[in-house]
Amino acid sequence: MARPTVYAAITNHGFGHATRTAAVLAEIQRLIPEVLLIVVTSAPRWLIESYLPGDFIYRSRVFDVGVVQKDGLTMNIPATLTQLQEIRTYQDRLVATEVDYIKQIGAQLILADIPPLASAIAEAAGIPCWMASNFGWDLIYEQWGEEFAELVAWVRDCFGKCDRLFRLPFHEPMSAFTNITDIGLTGASPRYTTLELRRVFGITADPKKTVLLSFGGLGLAKIPYRNLQQFPDWQFITFDRLAPDIYPNLIKITDHKYRPVDMMPLCDRIISKPGYGTFAEACLLDIPVISIPRNDFAEAQYLLAGLQDYNAHYLLAENEFIESQWEFLFKPLAPPRQGTSLPKDGTHTLATAIINYLYQD
Repeated sequence: MARPTVYAAITNHGFGHATRTAAVLAEIQRLIPEVLLIVVTSAPRWLIESYLPGDFIYRSRVFDVGVVQKDGLTMNIPATLTQLQEIRTYQDRLVATEVDYIKQIGAQLILADIPPLASAIAEAAGIPCWMASNFGWDLIYEQWGEEFAELVAWVRDCFGKCDRLFRLPFHEPMSAFTNITDIGLTGASPRYTTLELRRVFGITADPKKTVLLSFGGLGLAKIPYRNLQQFPDWQFITFDRLAPDIYPNLIKITDHKYRPVDMMPLCDRIISKPGYGTFAEACLLDIPVISIPRNDFAEAQYLLAGLQDYNAHYLLAENEFIESQWEFLFKPLAPPRQGTSLPKDGTHTLATAIINYLYQD
């Protein structure tokens, strides 16, 4: 019998899509180690390795661009349009190359988050395409006007060919899909105890004065680190490799074995931009989030609505973050608007659905 094989195609946009998919793949690996995982992405290999404990095949490919950004909040819309048009010009060649590879490796299923071309590849290869996301790129591009109209239609046509969508929380309607299964929160679990981490990093601050600054793989150029001087008895943690080394109350994590989710339990709150991965893992761990809203990225309204419904939070205007002395750290957090919580079993639900498909009679 051929080894069960999943071809996981991940969008070329930041780190969030890669990490949330890797969390699901890690659960597959934990449950059935023999499943062969092909991780197809332009995200760095070390990022996938930080989530997957076992072996996998890393295949560097670009199926889409998502949105071209220089940091976590600054988008380059003209460059996004140009690069998407380039991908469409060599779409047939790209699809043919991947179909050959899939037939050679014997993959039985494509899991995509959420490059539109994945469904075209699956259709040509004669295998199903399942997708998992809380939004589609058509939502983002439609906001940007007539120049993107043809691309929106192309994206929706591709999504319409998807065999099954696992729709994550904080979602938009995703009406281009015809077969939708709603699941709970997805994300990784911390690998270390707070005691271990406090010892390794020499953290002695009160947990109620410990804050994670989390702005995704692209970071944020405008973080006013100078404000840390106002809080000498607080502890701040960042994964921003460009952060200055001059503040004694700032820990800069550079070792790839540590992930933001590993550091979250140390913290009383997280300061972040809207992002599914951060919001979902914060909700999984019941950690409050202070978030900077985004009015120029259509997914953000759904993320922020979900955050407000299901987690303690504080919504922070960008100028309040950039220009103030962070007095907001002393302001009370708002409680969740809903009296219920989101299901926390999405990672396991998706992983077991994939395993059940691979091992069906």
